Amino acid sequence: MDPLKLAVFASGRGSNFLAILDAIDAGRLSAEVEVVISNNPQAGALDIARERSIPAVVINKKMFAQREAFVQSMLATLKKHEVTLVVLAGYMKKIPPEIILQYKNRVLNIHPALLPSFGGKGMYGHHVHEAVLAQGCRISGVTVHLVDEVYDRGPIVAQRCVSVEEGDTPGTLAARVLKTEHQIYAETLQLFAEGRVEVKEGKVGIKRK
Repeated sequence: MDPLKLAVFASGRGSNFLAILDAIDAGRLSAEVEVVISNNPQAGALDIARERSIPAVVINKKMFAQREAFVQSMLATLKKHEVTLVVLAGYMKKIPPEIILQYKNRVLNIHPALLPSFGGKGMYGHHVHEAVLAQGCRISGVTVHLVDEVYDRGPIVAQRCVSVEEGDTPGTLAARVLKTEHQIYAETLQLFAEGRVEVKEGKVGIKRK
């Protein structure tokens, strides 16, 4: 089976992107990152891409007079690089519905909690971990899900638990959750590479090898 052709969308330092690259280099993930797209010209993910000679593109709504031109720029970039799967790795903007429609069931996101808990608008980064601790939860975790038109609502593909330890701060919990993110994202992408992910009636099934 041909490797996945990935577009990675990232707004920040790109740690999940780097973990994906590491998995590819180690032979644990049959994929190629064809392009990295960011809304943030200063994103560390862009620097990682350039160091690897991966096309790094800034596409920000502010660059365009009309929304349609912004969306068409995204679509044209994905088409140019023959992308088969869109991977959100710390991308802090909502994906336009036109992209979701064009790449139906082929846009993935990773969330630092066990959805549907602690998801939705405003639930990102430290906000999630603060909310988990405020609720007194003993377990948090990571969710990889398909993206639809609503924040964090798309069908869940994979989840993994992370224990909340006594004395945890948002920072210490975030560090353990991030470590798990780095593991589960590449593993989930490999399921797509192997053609083992099926989506029927809004639910995800994983085929056995």
